[in-house]
Amino acid sequence: MSNLAQRAALASVTVALLLGLLKAWAAYRTGSVAVLASLADSVLDLLASLVTLGGVHWAAQPADKEHRFGHGKAEALAALFQVVVISISAFAILVRAIEQFIAGTSTEAPEFGIGVSLIAIAVTLGLTRYQAMVARQTGSIAISTDRIHYSSDLFLNVAVIAALLIDSVAGIRGADALFGVAIAFWLFFGAWKASEAALDQLMDREWPDDKRRRLVELAASHPQLKGLHDLRTRTSGSSDFAQFHIWLNPAMTVAEAHDIVDALETRLASEFPGTEFIIHVDPEGQIDTDNPLTEADETATLKEDPQ
Repeated sequence: MSNLAQRAALASVTVALLLGLLKAWAAYRTGSVAVLASLADSVLDLLASLVTLGGVHWAAQPADKEHRFGHGKAEALAALFQVVVISISAFAILVRAIEQFIAGTSTEAPEFGIGVSLIAIAVTLGLTRYQAMVARQTGSIAISTDRIHYSSDLFLNVAVIAALLIDSVAGIRGADALFGVAIAFWLFFGAWKASEAALDQLMDREWPDDKRRRLVELAASHPQLKGLHDLRTRTSGSSDFAQFHIWLNPAMTVAEAHDIVDALETRLASEFPGTEFIIHVDPEGQIDTDNPLTEADETATLKEDPQ
């Protein structure tokens, strides 16, 4: 899985480099702020993709003495770096667009910008489809974030074409600059959305409710399990972690309880591949704290809310 994510990151680096060169030529020939904005975005895409490649590689490293839970959060850090890069790009584009709108300058040779934008759309569409497939198979947040800003590039390139057509062909001055402003705000929005998932991982946000419920339902189906509490879940890179306490018959031997835990882990692993489980055994009725968040029986919640 990590090799697949690394190949996707390498593909995004290659695409960003190719499009950056094409857009630099188009920006020189047209003088368009929309094309310049698209160039700036591609240059920053290249930087962000290089960071993604490094983050995915680092996250794939096995756990070591200092990082017993692995290095999965490197992906979230790479994603946050991309958010910063995208935000800087958006601000620079916004400033340049406002300057051009005030100056009232127009674009030249729009066919070059339109041609490059059409090429960019075709190449980017292929990349984002590949990234979507990799993200589904690996769960990589870095690749998912990389896909978000490349997906925004599709709209950006369409906007560039529209800006050039309206400004140069239709003769409506200022359209290029206005589209540049719109592109900048679109990038700000993409950066905000991309930051949410990265921060969720860094802050160890719990799994989505439906995923947690599936885990509890599967565990509760074991006939000897008397209850499940203190469930804690999190995601780090492409790896998931879940830990919880289970109540068992206090008359059981340690060996019997161990066999139940082994069977439960095997059953859960088949439904949640790539997840590390930590299961603690308590005798039925054992209460360690008065914290309701910790001691609340998750299996009882299933009965109260059968959906």
